[in-house]
Amino acid sequence: MTKHPIEVITSVERRRRWSREDKERLVAACLEPGAVLPEIARGAGIHVSQLFRWRKELCQIEEPKTETASRLVPVIVSEAVPPASPIPSGPPAARRQSR
Repeated sequence: MTKHPIEVITSVERRRRWSREDKERLVAACLEPGAVLPEIARGAGIHVSQLFRWRKELCQIEEPKTETASRLVPVIVSEAVPPASPIPSGPPAARRQSR
């Protein structure tokens, strides 16, 4: 049976604060060839999901935003346009088979 060190937080603030350098160091260790994420997370005393979140945040590449997504176009409603003729809903015309 392997014993793991336990960190006891005795201050009023129960959350640990990780510096950006610590996060970058752990994420860099995850990107090494042959790295096992659960072992890296366990060694740092965090859950694997936290490591995945840090990796997602630090490796995120922002896509350029286009202005067309936020542009509004005016719409003019007019009754002067005649209504479109309805499409006949009958059965399709029979096709002749060619030989």
